[in-house]
Amino acid sequence: MMRSMFSAVSGLKAHQTKMDVIGNNIANVNTVAFKSQSVTFSDVYYQTTQTATGPNTETGAGGTNPMQIGTGSSVASISTAITTSRRSSSNAEG
Repeated sequence: MMRSMFSAVSGLKAHQTKMDVIGNNIANVNTVAFKSQSVTFSDVYYQTTQTATGPNTETGAGGTNPMQIGTGSSVASISTAITTSRRSSSNAEG
């Protein structure tokens, strides 16, 4: 029960961070020199419940893959998109 709650809470925290970054992008999109940001997620930890086995040469049966249970996610990075833009003239006389 506690593993599932930890997994859910860590996912919600990471999602909240992504929503904060999206809100920041929307709020500042019309400001001078705005650079958008994006969030990258990562796995927190995997618990191995069954190890992998190799093929059985006597029976010819193949091996099995390991079984793992993920225990959540986290924010790996918040990156800023660095791009250059062209200058435009307003054709205004003044």
